[in-house]
Amino acid sequence: MSLGSCSMSSIPGNDEKKSSTGLPAKKMDLGIDVCEDTFGDDGQGHLVRRFTLTNEHRMSVQVINYGATITCIKVPDKRGNVDDVVLGFDDMSGYLSSQNPYFGATIGRVTNRTFPTDFLFNGQHVSLSKNVGGVHLHGGFRGFDKVIWDAFMGPDRVTMTYLSPDGEEGYPGAVLTTVTFQLTPDNRLIIGIRASVTRPTPVNITNHAYFNLAGHASGAQGLLTQVLSVNADKYTPLENFIATGEIREVAGSGYDLRIPKQLAEAFKELDTDGYDINFCLNNSIVQPGFNFAARLFDPESGRYLEVHTDQPGLQVYTSNGMPAFNGKRDAAYGKHTGICFETQNYPNAVNIETFPSIIVKPGTDYVHYVAYSFGTVAH
Repeated sequence: MSLGSCSMSSIPGNDEKKSSTGLPAKKMDLGIDVCEDTFGDDGQGHLVRRFTLTNEHRMSVQVINYGATITCIKVPDKRGNVDDVVLGFDDMSGYLSSQNPYFGATIGRVTNRTFPTDFLFNGQHVSLSKNVGGVHLHGGFRGFDKVIWDAFMGPDRVTMTYLSPDGEEGYPGAVLTTVTFQLTPDNRLIIGIRASVTRPTPVNITNHAYFNLAGHASGAQGLLTQVLSVNADKYTPLENFIATGEIREVAGSGYDLRIPKQLAEAFKELDTDGYDINFCLNNSIVQPGFNFAARLFDPESGRYLEVHTDQPGLQVYTSNGMPAFNGKRDAAYGKHTGICFETQNYPNAVNIETFPSIIVKPGTDYVHYVAYSFGTVAH
């Protein structure tokens, strides 16, 4: 069971802080507090560590080293009320359950759906695990989301590492992945991902947090009044949920989100019951490494979320297939209760030569940055 949320050591200004391992939490003049407690175990006797990052503007982020998973993001609204804006579970039993739809997890070695799963690669026959019917989804049966990562605290961040062995889930070569969760004083959560390989192998990693700016417990009623824009002129169509290799213009379709649209109204323009699609992001970099990808705004709370990334694609998923179950603090979750912004390379790229390559070779690291920036507007 959980032992709380760092209790007193999560409050900026406390000088004497100890982590659950007896080590002092990291506190410097950055205005960020980082501390540690425990979050149960992984069902196999391995302790799950939880880290809380807090800034001086009442934003806090909690991550666990099971799946390098974001479990909580708390931000204030326009009235100063603080709420948790990501879906998740109160304890490890939820994250270990079959109901868990990858809440907040780091997804790898390759995110999204890969089909066919058997192909010739680098002169070798590769057969990826088929964990959803005949499809390889989100890294397989035991992807990056279902392993214990090593974790280290810094003054404003937590860094986690995982070594994926050669052959794991059918992938060639070993991959050493590092994920850093950094909280800034201006209410940004920056996730940096780096991976090095021993042999050429596909790598396409993302984070799978489900956001609801009205609060994680506000349900579809809260989400569908929110306003979404995506910086993309094109998207990659699907057939049976698999990217076909076509790149299509968003103009004249329900996927045209270049002008902000309320989700409930935008859904009416789709031939599906919500978004589950990869957008091909426009190149509009305003600072090195970060390209504007999407913006979500909740008129009621005044909260907004802006997504910036160095990746070419953004999977937007509005939890269309989520069954009804209870999450944190017994909140009712289900269809259209959260939205994912999965920054990535294009899906199924290992089978589509015209898509940007996801092959990483020894000596050239995979690098991926995404920033989730939170704020409020008064009206």
